[in-house]
Amino acid sequence: MPNGYVFNDYKSLPRVLLFEPGGSSAEVLLYGGKVVSWKNSQGEELLFMSKNTGGRFPKGGISLCFPQVANTGMMKEICWSKKNAKSFDNIPLRLTPTGNPSSVDLTLKTTANDSNTWPRSFELRLRVSLGPDKMTIISYIKNTDNASLSFTFALQNYLSVSDMSLTWGFVFSEVRVEGLETLDFHDNLQQGKRFTEQPDAITFDGEVDRVYTKTPGNIAIIDHNKKRTIVIRNEGLPDAGLWTPWDNATKASEIGFGDKDYQNMLSVDSGVLEKPIILKPLEEWKGYQELSIISSSYCSGQLDPKMGVYAINSQSFNHEEVDL
Repeated sequence: MPNGYVFNDYKSLPRVLLFEPGGSSAEVLLYGGKVVSWKNSQGEELLFMSKNTGGRFPKGGISLCFPQVANTGMMKEICWSKKNAKSFDNIPLRLTPTGNPSSVDLTLKTTANDSNTWPRSFELRLRVSLGPDKMTIISYIKNTDNASLSFTFALQNYLSVSDMSLTWGFVFSEVRVEGLETLDFHDNLQQGKRFTEQPDAITFDGEVDRVYTKTPGNIAIIDHNKKRTIVIRNEGLPDAGLWTPWDNATKASEIGFGDKDYQNMLSVDSGVLEKPIILKPLEEWKGYQELSIISSSYCSGQLDPKMGVYAINSQSFNHEEVDL
């Protein structure tokens, strides 16, 4: 990444501008590797960023949460919730030049001298890459300690959507989610009790805070009003978080969002949330997430987790396979 594409915003937060020949662009903070903007080839913003200016670090975008985002892991006092997730947002990462304006590499290496901050030493590498209407985030975590490293992990994706409070054809909301049908989930609004999802697409008419387990690897967020679908494909990230505070202003403000942010924001997270990863010394883990855009708002079929084929308006869309 040429140094000329690194700049500071109004809060003196250094960030990197990514772009690709098709017209897509992204902005990545060097603090935590947080993605604060992702625009498609038409210049439309796809991520939600709160206009609430409280605090130094902006809310929304795509945040990396590590080493604890559930009730297990190396920091057991932190429980799974949007309020208490251990985010990397305030951790400065090292920029490694790639020589490619469409990707950025960020790293963090801890040592025994960091024991007051991190219970174990580790190395984290993060690569954010742009393609035509597509963004991939690959995370590597290596245990550099002489003891086992246990952690949970999440990429919190705050997506920009149409007004969640509206309905489409008086049947379902403007926004719905496919790919989580019939899966088991923990409902955080009911003390984490386990339920099984219905066989229909998920629509919204109130607050939702769930963790779905053993997901197939493809999730579609269908937005009828914006006439677009965002597909999240992941590998090594078996669980998915789904969250909207709806009109719970208290819950939203506790996390740092504005009272009305819920109307145009939906969080669909990729992660290792139920069962922690355990790495022996010198072992490495890799997680992969790809977000892609389809200019349509109607799904005529189900997602195929093996082939990555998604039927849209009676036409098939094939995800490009990526060698990890």
